[in-house]
Amino acid sequence: MITSLQMRAARALLDIDQRQLADLSGLSLPTIQRMEASDDIVRGNVDSLMKLIGALDKAGLELIGEGAASYEGGRGVRLRSPTRHHAGGRYSGTASSRGRTG
Repeated sequence: MITSLQMRAARALLDIDQRQLADLSGLSLPTIQRMEASDDIVRGNVDSLMKLIGALDKAGLELIGEGAASYEGGRGVRLRSPTRHHAGGRYSGTASSRGRTG
């Protein structure tokens, strides 16, 4: 499974727009737009989802599922639990609550 947030993050990491992702995956631009407009888990037929995930994999991205560890190394981005950020998507903790000072 992939979420709409993972799709947008993947595009940001690859520095590509929706049209380029459509080209990479062999999907139409409206399909990519519809997938990214999903509330959470991307909905689509199995073939489209497999094309999308395959294209991201081929581009060198690893999708990390909820609660899964990443053992292959490399840098990554992961959202904390919903209680750790507010609706705008930014971290709501203070510097001291993250263990930083000054």
